[in-house]
Amino acid sequence: MKKYSPPKNINKSQTVKEMNWFDKLAHPGQFLKWSKYLILPLSLITIALFGIGLWFAFFNSPEDYQMGDTVRIMYIHVPNAWLSQFVYMAMAVSAIGTLVWRHPMADVSMKVAAPLGAAFTALALFTGSLWGRPTWGTYWEWDGRMTATLILLFMYLGLVALWRSFDDQLRAAKLIAVLTLVGAINIPIIKFSVDWWNTLHQPSIISAEGLSMPASIYTPLLVMMLAFTFLFVTLHLVGMRTEILKRKADALIRKSVSQTGNKGVGK
Repeated sequence: MKKYSPPKNINKSQTVKEMNWFDKLAHPGQFLKWSKYLILPLSLITIALFGIGLWFAFFNSPEDYQMGDTVRIMYIHVPNAWLSQFVYMAMAVSAIGTLVWRHPMADVSMKVAAPLGAAFTALALFTGSLWGRPTWGTYWEWDGRMTATLILLFMYLGLVALWRSFDDQLRAAKLIAVLTLVGAINIPIIKFSVDWWNTLHQPSIISAEGLSMPASIYTPLLVMMLAFTFLFVTLHLVGMRTEILKRKADALIRKSVSQTGNKGVGK
C-alpha cells in the first residue's frame, strides 16, 4: 500500500508550473485556485441542459400509449435513480483514494458526495412512488430494486451521520472509507435485481437489440440525465471548496485557541 506524499523537492519556493498534475490535484490550495474557474461554466451548462430537457420533456415529447402523461415522471425519476448509484460509486472511488494513496482531497470528495447522494436517492424513491401508483396500482412494492434502493438511502444517511459524529475528520475518513467500500456491494444488486428476481421494474432500455423506446422519448430522457449529472458535478465541486475552506477556518481557530492558551500558561 503506497501512501501519497508530495515529492521532497517541492518547497515553498517552487513554482506551481513545476508541480505535476497529481500534486496540483492533491493540494487543497491548488484545488481552490483552479476549481473556481469551473463553477460558472458548469452552472451555465447545467441551466442550459435543464432548460432544453424540461422543454422537450413537457412540451415536445409524446404521451406513452399505455401510461399517457404519467411517462413524464420518468424524466425526473430515471436521472435521480441513475445518480443515486453513480454518486455512491464516486464515493467508493474516493474511498480507495483515501485508503490506498491517502490522497488529501479524496476524503473531502467522499464527505461532500454523501448528502448529495442521499438527496438524489430520496427523489428517486419519491418519484418512483408517484409513477408506481397509476402504473402498478401501488405506491410501494417490496421488490428487489425498490428495497435495495431504500437500503441505499439508509446507507447514505448513516454515512452522513458518521461524518458529523467525528470532530477529527481525517480519523473519520478511514473508517467511513472502509464502510463505503463494503456498502458498494449494494450497487450491483440494484442494477441487476430486475434480471435476478421477479420485479415490477422494466429491464434496461438499452440492450443488444437496441433501444426499447422511441427517440422522441429517449432524447429528452438523455438530456435530463445529462442535466442532473452536471448538477451533481457542480454541487460537488462547490461543496468540496466549501469543505476545504471550513477545515482551514477550523484549523485557524484551533491554532488561535492554542496560542492563547499557551500565553495564559506563560503568564
